[in-house]
Amino acid sequence: MTVPNTPSSTTDEIAAANALQLHDARPFFEKALAYGAQHGVLGAEKLAAINTDAPKGMVQIARYFGSEFLRPELEKARDRMVNLISLYLLDTTGGDLHEAAVSLRDHSFLSRSKGGSDMLKRLIAMPESSNFGMAGYADAETPLLAVWSLRSHADYRAELARRTQIAQAIRAAQWLAGQFDLDPDELEAAGADAEAVIRAGLLMVALAPKAMDLGEWPNTVSFEKVLMAQRKKKLAPPVQLRLPAGLPAELREVVQAHCASVLADLPKLLDAATPVRTLLRPTGAFRARYFLLDDPLAEVDNFHRSLDALEEGEEPPLPASKTWTRTVQGNDDEHSLLTLFLCLAAGAPKKTLLTEKTAASLVRKIRKSGLRPALASDFIRAHAPGVHQQDYIALWTGFVQDAEKTLLSDMDYQMHDALALLRRECNVVGD
Repeated sequence: MTVPNTPSSTTDEIAAANALQLHDARPFFEKALAYGAQHGVLGAEKLAAINTDAPKGMVQIARYFGSEFLRPELEKARDRMVNLISLYLLDTTGGDLHEAAVSLRDHSFLSRSKGGSDMLKRLIAMPESSNFGMAGYADAETPLLAVWSLRSHADYRAELARRTQIAQAIRAAQWLAGQFDLDPDELEAAGADAEAVIRAGLLMVALAPKAMDLGEWPNTVSFEKVLMAQRKKKLAPPVQLRLPAGLPAELREVVQAHCASVLADLPKLLDAATPVRTLLRPTGAFRARYFLLDDPLAEVDNFHRSLDALEEGEEPPLPASKTWTRTVQGNDDEHSLLTLFLCLAAGAPKKTLLTEKTAASLVRKIRKSGLRPALASDFIRAHAPGVHQQDYIALWTGFVQDAEKTLLSDMDYQMHDALALLRRECNVVGD
């Protein structure tokens, strides 16, 4: 059988394609190393120094993540080291092979690996969530670094962009809250989302700009009053939102990104035909998108005023829901209540249901900041139905006595015991 001749041009194209594929498959560090050797950027002395330092780096990385005495760990350490150097060179040179080779020539081999490690540590230290209640309670650095040390530069850049956006949203939310004299601790205690804070701030600038001067972040009652006052004026919704005065230039873009959604909500908010109570119900879409303070005293006062108005024959304002009812939302079984009480004692957002991920974050928060059982007991006395208060306090006290040691244990490194306890006693579902 005769094999037909392949035109030389086609053969060259195939060879070039195969060469390009082989070239692209190599880590960027290897490309830079080969380029430096081929073009005389890296001399024999420098290559020898790299060969000497490489095993040292592998052992250090293997020791950091596990053991330097196991061959699989050393092989994985080599992959991590090559990837860390590739990440650093790609990020600092923009993918320029000549610049990368010069970087290897002018600096020690281990410093390039450390540069990649420092990049990932800064990434991991950035907020992963814009929820203030969970800020600062991410997974431990070492397990995350183990994962990210094997991820690609494209993955790193995408995650860096995501976390940078989150960090900007948090800074913008903190700035807006500060203009209303809102303590950042209140944002954390309430488990506020940064985006919801930004949208609420923009809304108040549009509807009640004097509130910023007075330092009054809205609660449900005060926002209802603002909304009703605007509805009485029967003004058309604005076609454009103005940004808060004094907003730092570096925060303008992240705040501006939420203007369109606020503008889209304004017609419904100002429409007298839309019941305010429907908009402000705790589980409604509006409350999820806009952060309003919980102020039980204001709600109780508003409730009593509505009763007085009713006795006088006036049309009363719509009463706000009670704190307990709003928080528990009918989930008053023991597992749901213990979940709520534990969140209160940990200073976390009030929840009656936890996912596996949220449960793990809650345990880390408890082990970092401690547990204050009195916070839950005070909440029960202040808000629970009087007929059940003693039973709830007894339930909570018994739980704390049995569970506190496990939840705070520094011997349960992987949190297996603590999470098993929460699954058994609290309300935890899979992610």
